[in-house]
Amino acid sequence: MNEKYNVYLVSDSTGETLDRIFLSLKSQFANFDYEKKEFAFVRTEQQIDKIIKECTELKNAIILYTIVETKLAKYLSNLSEKSNVPCFGILGNLILHFSKLLNQKAIHKPSAQHVLDDDYYKRIEAIQFTMSHDDGKKLDDIISADIVLLGVSRTSKTPTSIYLANRGFKTANIPLVLEQKIPEDLVSTNYKKCVIGLVADPERLADIRRNRVAIMRDNNVKEYTDLSHIKEEVDKSKKLFKKYNWPIIDVTRKSVEETAASILKIFEIQKNK
Repeated sequence: MNEKYNVYLVSDSTGETLDRIFLSLKSQFANFDYEKKEFAFVRTEQQIDKIIKECTELKNAIILYTIVETKLAKYLSNLSEKSNVPCFGILGNLILHFSKLLNQKAIHKPSAQHVLDDDYYKRIEAIQFTMSHDDGKKLDDIISADIVLLGVSRTSKTPTSIYLANRGFKTANIPLVLEQKIPEDLVSTNYKKCVIGLVADPERLADIRRNRVAIMRDNNVKEYTDLSHIKEEVDKSKKLFKKYNWPIIDVTRKSVEETAASILKIFEIQKNK
């Protein structure tokens, strides 16, 4: 039986970066049993003292940290070493190497990535746009979108749109049902924005829809979960995408992040044409 580890994620900011790094790290180990505890906005030695004290009282404690203020990072590293607690700085060496490469000193400022600059407001604007253009809403100004996603129900249009919005891309998504009319602006030869069709395996869609219906406790949706009907939906969507020469992405075995990465690759290619 594998031992259980107590993983402490310590950050001087929101902890978002560290959490994502740990997510990537743990995915590489099939038998990693752990309990995670997160500490955000750690900016004093007193806070670190409490964390180390807690670690020493537990078995198999591990610390991962993103602290950019040099003195505080050294304090955590030294104290954990004295207490025999494994401790790993995620950004320290990378910042040092970049500093040497760029021949300039790093500012070592916590939350520097969260400044209210143009990129930040661009992301906020993209999120607001995407939320108001979810599920076929506000199609009258579809031309304002950077990316438009189309697909039948449960092809991950909304979560993918939100993910893209957080990257700063105004994204609209349109659900396809039988006899669905596509906005005229979208099929116009003058429309140069990125339009992408999402498809998925009908059997997989049927499973997802049945689960959704069970949660909603709505029994008046036989057609929605019928496999032959779903196959017809998917086939018609593929014909539509091919008719207008829109790129198609099969999301059956893709995570939202993988789908978004494929979309952005297509977006860049089309932008540079």
